[in-house]
Amino acid sequence: MASQDYMNKMQLRQNYRNFWHTDLMSTVQADFPCISSLSFSGPCVSYILRKRALYNDMSRYVCCAGYLPCSGRCGESRCPEFCLCTEVLLCFGNSVASTRFLLQDEFNIQTTQCDNCIIGFMFCLQQVACIFSIVAMIVGSEEIQEASQILSCLSDCVYLTVCACMQTQHKIEMDKRDGKFGPPSAMAVPPIQNMSRIDQPTPPPVGYPPQPAYGQPYGYPPQPAYGQPYGYPPPQSQGYSPQPAYPPAGYPPAGYPK
Repeated sequence: MASQDYMNKMQLRQNYRNFWHTDLMSTVQADFPCISSLSFSGPCVSYILRKRALYNDMSRYVCCAGYLPCSGRCGESRCPEFCLCTEVLLCFGNSVASTRFLLQDEFNIQTTQCDNCIIGFMFCLQQVACIFSIVAMIVGSEEIQEASQILSCLSDCVYLTVCACMQTQHKIEMDKRDGKFGPPSAMAVPPIQNMSRIDQPTPPPVGYPPQPAYGQPYGYPPQPAYGQPYGYPPPQSQGYSPQPAYPPAGYPPAGYPK
């Protein structure tokens, strides 16, 4: 039953649409210090990455991330730190693969064809080295024995290199998850826009004064009423005094015959 669930997860993982932030071929260029340290301290880094993949919450830890039949049966709930140390030391390859599956299921990440070829070549080389060792043990030939030792050394080098690249890939993906690459490049959310209301005051005019009404010359005072000469009376604001009434007071002069 557990093996069937595992196969269903593997088939579901093939339908994921997201990709790793960095493929296995580009991990050396993407994070060279990390991959250099992994060459000498693979189990320690595997412990750190698994704990980080669990968001530093060891109460969520399950042996091999729940992908093997022994998961949940090793007393992880009582001492998760000790169980994780045992896993990365005794089952280093499974610890790396379990962290990889855990991240893939969390972020729906699929493995590219190039990554599958690299991992498949690693497994095939290990199988060939194992077969040569068995043949050399049965036959007893020194030449086959030397060839099996060369293949075993080569397969170990490829295995450690691929595991280091995979762990660097996991570390870069969690750096992306935790925002260590800076803010996301997506467009910022626009500010809240308020709809205009009728009771809001009209904004003042900008640039030019308001134009006069239709039929009125631009920049001139309003026309007088009908029957009154244009420009009469003159505006008081320009320093003009009102004209005297007609006839003027004291007219006619004294002594003038009427």
